[in-house]
Amino acid sequence: MVVLFVMEILPMEVTAMGAIGVLLMLDVVTWQEAISGFSNPAVITTGAIFIMSRSLVKTGFLEVFADYLVNKGGKQKWFTIFIFLLTVSIISGFINNTAAVAIFIPLAIDLCQRFHISPTKVLLPLSYAAIFGGTLTLIGTSTNLIVSSIMVEHSLAPFAMFEFTKLGLIFLILGTLYNMIISKWFMPSRSIISSLSRKYHMGSFLTEFKVDADSPLIGHTYPEYNISEKYELQVYKIIRDSKNIGYNLQKVIIREGDIFLVHINVKEMIKFKEEMKVLLLSDIKMSQEELTGKNHVIVEGIVSQQSALIGKTLREFNFRSRFGSFVLAVKRQRELLREKIAHIRLKFSDTLLIMVPKERLDILRTSNDMIVLEELDIHLRYEPYWWFSIIVIPAVMLLASFGIVPIVKGAVLGAILLLVLRSLSIQDAYESISWSVIFLIASLIPVGIAIQKTGLDVLTGNFIIALGTLMGGVDNVNPVIILTVLYGVTFVLSAFISNAAVAVMLTPIGVMLASIIQVDPRPFLVAICFGASCSFMTPMGYQTNMMVFGPGQYRLKDFFQMGIPLTLIFWIAAVYWIPKFWQF
Repeated sequence: MVVLFVMEILPMEVTAMGAIGVLLMLDVVTWQEAISGFSNPAVITTGAIFIMSRSLVKTGFLEVFADYLVNKGGKQKWFTIFIFLLTVSIISGFINNTAAVAIFIPLAIDLCQRFHISPTKVLLPLSYAAIFGGTLTLIGTSTNLIVSSIMVEHSLAPFAMFEFTKLGLIFLILGTLYNMIISKWFMPSRSIISSLSRKYHMGSFLTEFKVDADSPLIGHTYPEYNISEKYELQVYKIIRDSKNIGYNLQKVIIREGDIFLVHINVKEMIKFKEEMKVLLLSDIKMSQEELTGKNHVIVEGIVSQQSALIGKTLREFNFRSRFGSFVLAVKRQRELLREKIAHIRLKFSDTLLIMVPKERLDILRTSNDMIVLEELDIHLRYEPYWWFSIIVIPAVMLLASFGIVPIVKGAVLGAILLLVLRSLSIQDAYESISWSVIFLIASLIPVGIAIQKTGLDVLTGNFIIALGTLMGGVDNVNPVIILTVLYGVTFVLSAFISNAAVAVMLTPIGVMLASIIQVDPRPFLVAICFGASCSFMTPMGYQTNMMVFGPGQYRLKDFFQMGIPLTLIFWIAAVYWIPKFWQF
């Protein structure tokens, strides 16, 4: 299962559900245990927080608040960036951090434009800042909720709402200082923002051109015009009469109606279209008014984590009629696309180049399907009882922290009140929930039960103890050494598979470790929470990393170079401070 998680042959939630099926067939778990995850408090609380976060996002309050703080920084570039990243961290402690990053990516790019710096310098620190914030509270990340829920099943007291805050603040201070250092001096400046198309277009897109009747290319081969070098494009295939020509392309005599499938950046895309008299394939479907583009803007949209676009083609989603917009091109960071745009099944974090009417832009911007990168229109959106959306999350947290209501009850009641007061429609509530996350967590809970029932927790626990004893060089087991090994195992696994999966698999092992060496399990479980959440080394290690991967034009080595030192710093800090705050 771990191999399948790493390779992502199937979506992670499908892999987890498949594991349940195997466990059922082998009689490792009962059917009651197999479905127990869907009633787990962590799953229900996570879903409710998605809903409450969406209600808060709809008001525009967070953008207004962050913009106000950033403007207070004035013209002091790095101080302003510091304020911005700190704001992201604090807000991420109270709402789902993926929702926070979705809000702040456009703000970050706007900030970069203001100070004439590369977005590469800010977007990865933005993801890191959201991760720091997630460590501040119990609801900051679903990992904390999962571990706390499993603790209850082991007859242990759950984590309090602000129990993580003392260590989280240390991580926040260390992480923010690190962010500022790497942003200013070490992060590559790969793409200075241009003025083209709202200043946001980086890297090359896959797009399609159709040779028009008056194109100078007709009757010639494309090398005769040296278009590959002149326009910095790469031709993958020529489509003629519904047939693909993918070989000897340089010798093909171009005809009217031929379709070029190419990779090209936005600036060259527009230049090539105008000079070579070719049409973007979407042009053919546009009206004359649309073709003039007087009332249209070109924006980039990132497919969000909860987007209904995931797994569908643009045609299946009916993108044109839903948003009144055309997708001109598609970009995927980790995979080279060579299919027709209409046939591409979209994935989380894909970037679409979209031509949208100005009056439809707000519909696209407020959709759960896209994170839109364009010139910002920051203002409060006065939904019914909009002010209630601002107070409901702090109210839930305070009620839970004082023990007045359990966090799951408070979160559910908060979500229900938002729906009753119509601060959020039921459709918005459905769309706000990342169902892939919900199904992943719910499907992993039985896997944790199976780990216990099969004795895998004991086996793994003894292995970690043996490794810790070997490292300690003494006969007596040192719990700090065991903590060191456990934290290391956690962050290594989290670099390649879902942090939720890591939390579910390692929490029973953490409890068993404490039982074997007869100490309080709480320090071990805190180490799992922080080790699983603080995943900086790879883009696939955390959802927010994937969200900035494309817009920041990052490479895998960027995550290694920037993430490994930070991971080691946090590892040392965790090993030193956890035993001080949580006694063995």
